[in-house]
Amino acid sequence: MAPSPKVRLDLELVFPDLPAGDSQCRERLIRALSGLTGITELHSVPDGADTPAQLCVHYDPAILSLSRIQALVRAEGYRISTRYGHVVLATTVRSEQQAKRVSAQIRRLPGVVEAEAAATGFVRVGYDRQGTTEEQVRESLAELLGKEHKDDHGHDEHGHHGPLGERAELIAAGLAGLFLLAGYLVDTLTHAPPAVPMVLYLLTYLAGGGFAVREAFASVKAGRFEIDFLMLLAAGGAAVLGEWAEGGLLLVLFSLGHALEEHAMGRAKAAIQALAKLAPETASLLGSDGAIEEVAVETLAAGDLVVVRPHERFPTDGVVIKGESAVDQAPVTGESVPVDKRAIPTGAPRPPGRVPDEHTVFAGTINGAGALEVEVSQPASESTLARIVELVSEAETQRSPTQELTKRFERVFVPIILVLVIALLFAWVVLDETFQASFYRAMAVLVAASPCALAIATPSAVLSAIARGGRAGVLFKGGAPLELLGRVCAVAFDKTGTLTRGSPEVTDVVPFDSVEVQELLSVAAAVERLSDHPLARSVVDHAESLGLEAGQADSLEAMPGHGVRASFNAQVVLIGNQALFEDDANGPLPKELSESASALEAKGRTIMIVKHGLRFLGVLGLLDPPHDHSAAAVSRLGEIGVHRMVMLSGDSQPAAQAVAEQVGLAEARGALLPAEKLAFIRELMEEHEHVAMVGDGVNDAPALATATVGVAMGAAGSDVALETADVALMSAGVSRLPFAIELGRQTRATVRQNLVLSLGVVAILIPATLFGLGIGPAVALHEGSTLLVVLNALRLLRFGR
Repeated sequence: MAPSPKVRLDLELVFPDLPAGDSQCRERLIRALSGLTGITELHSVPDGADTPAQLCVHYDPAILSLSRIQALVRAEGYRISTRYGHVVLATTVRSEQQAKRVSAQIRRLPGVVEAEAAATGFVRVGYDRQGTTEEQVRESLAELLGKEHKDDHGHDEHGHHGPLGERAELIAAGLAGLFLLAGYLVDTLTHAPPAVPMVLYLLTYLAGGGFAVREAFASVKAGRFEIDFLMLLAAGGAAVLGEWAEGGLLLVLFSLGHALEEHAMGRAKAAIQALAKLAPETASLLGSDGAIEEVAVETLAAGDLVVVRPHERFPTDGVVIKGESAVDQAPVTGESVPVDKRAIPTGAPRPPGRVPDEHTVFAGTINGAGALEVEVSQPASESTLARIVELVSEAETQRSPTQELTKRFERVFVPIILVLVIALLFAWVVLDETFQASFYRAMAVLVAASPCALAIATPSAVLSAIARGGRAGVLFKGGAPLELLGRVCAVAFDKTGTLTRGSPEVTDVVPFDSVEVQELLSVAAAVERLSDHPLARSVVDHAESLGLEAGQADSLEAMPGHGVRASFNAQVVLIGNQALFEDDANGPLPKELSESASALEAKGRTIMIVKHGLRFLGVLGLLDPPHDHSAAAVSRLGEIGVHRMVMLSGDSQPAAQAVAEQVGLAEARGALLPAEKLAFIRELMEEHEHVAMVGDGVNDAPALATATVGVAMGAAGSDVALETADVALMSAGVSRLPFAIELGRQTRATVRQNLVLSLGVVAILIPATLFGLGIGPAVALHEGSTLLVVLNALRLLRFGR
């Protein structure tokens, strides 16, 4: 069983024009990527006269994908040449043995850099555009796999299984069992001619071994001797010895186990395909003349207007421009409560990925009771839902460390067993027994030692868990992040946009002297209406929520680090922090007002002091409030055994501490620069072996990459977060983080249970068969363990329900 070959990849980079020079850029990039699971070596290749700068990456494609490496490099601020491409294809591969064979065959295709197949049928192929094209990769795969291949959009499973569809092998196993039972009853309870039970046993072999023969032939043709071949060898040996019933029982139970393994992988794949089917196939396109036309979703382009009626699904991602409604986002983000959506104000900026959540909708989510008009933000093929399906499919092809360990064990264990079986074939030479007895014992040992259950113990659990996470709004980038998240005992949170909403609100309005609240807010709103600063928007929104009408200010002038100056009612208005009024021309600040401002700052508020003409009107306090569910999530993390939780923030220590107290965190670090956050993560990893960093996946990229597991939240609508994080939570906030960690822990527990069961049965059966246990009981126990492993893994598909 050949291991997945390690890959050397030379990425051609375009480095930013920085005074420090290219070498410093390269070293920073190398430090950022060096901690990733799956990368074995990193070094830079200096640019020459004819060659661009290159980063040489040695990695294990079974654990880390080409596309993930490229995304992480881009997240660090570098551009990559378009030499390397990747594609995720769907096939009708439905077992771990098929997946191994297909992976090895695809790697031999010209121009292919990496290839990994999953038992759920998804195949990830990385290729060099200098050696091949995506079209050639698809054509080669179709030619190589024949009927096992289908394109990404195909849903027909009949090609692999014949006219009976995906249950063909299960039906064949059932027929084989009936033939075996009939043959045994005729053979033992009647006086029928010997030819009658013989025909029934032959039918048992044909029905129970047909699929195994095809798989074994394909494996041998590819130069591999898999479990199917060993089982056929044992069944053939039993037939040679005249033990037709025992050989038939072996094939019946083996084919039944194989069919149930395929069923389990099919269930995991169906969970992913169900996501793709959430988006409707048609949309109601609103024409420029006001007419509504039903069109295919694939024809929609950015800028088109669509009408979404009550209780319909949204056809693609977009921005609400008319109407209000509560939208069920559970299919994409996992949120259990509908989210209110309203039209974006006319003329409001719409930076990609930064439009407020209250105005954005996602393909596949369900509209509530109000009709909405939505402006399409991107084609259906590039929607958040489409990216989720693609990324989950790709994640299924990336194995966990335990899977790699199991594979290494198999590579040592199988040859040892084959040597033992060959030695047992000649036991009659030194023992006082017949060749038939030695042969029978050797076949029994072969059956007992075949690692069927071991081969699927880890993959079945990991694939089921990844599929379950995808359905719940949690994307795991392969088996390694899933397994590592289950080991996390310390979590570091970014503050803004992670534990908090990311948009400040006015929490305190403190008028000075005899000034009325209405006057203070009206003047402040009139000036801040001219600014696009987030704090300014918060002041305007607060004034509007109270029904105050702001007048018209003009001549806005920004004073960086201090505040703004404008004109209102022919008088100068100053709005800013205390430093703005230290200047004699603007101050002095009255002692009482200064004390009020200082008190607000001590509580973590951002302050805005307002002066109109010669009068100080008062001070406003603003705070970025926590998400409603942040406190509950932090509490749950403590309950499940996360021993240390820390909040990291670039805001002042009082502001950080105020938010930490609100969400129930005992530790907060404020006034941190990005480099200081990174240093703190490294310190935390020295104290705790497995650390998760939770952020928005954009400005936290170095810290996310350094932590054991990087978790990006609010990934719906954020391509950067989807690409760079080890784990992506689709909903805003951290409400799904406890679920993700618990799923990781349950997956590890399930894997341990499966490994103990599979190895324990083998450990018992090998000595038992050496001392006389027959093929029949060995088959029953061996295949029974395989069935239990599959059923145990399937439980993960219902985790948390």
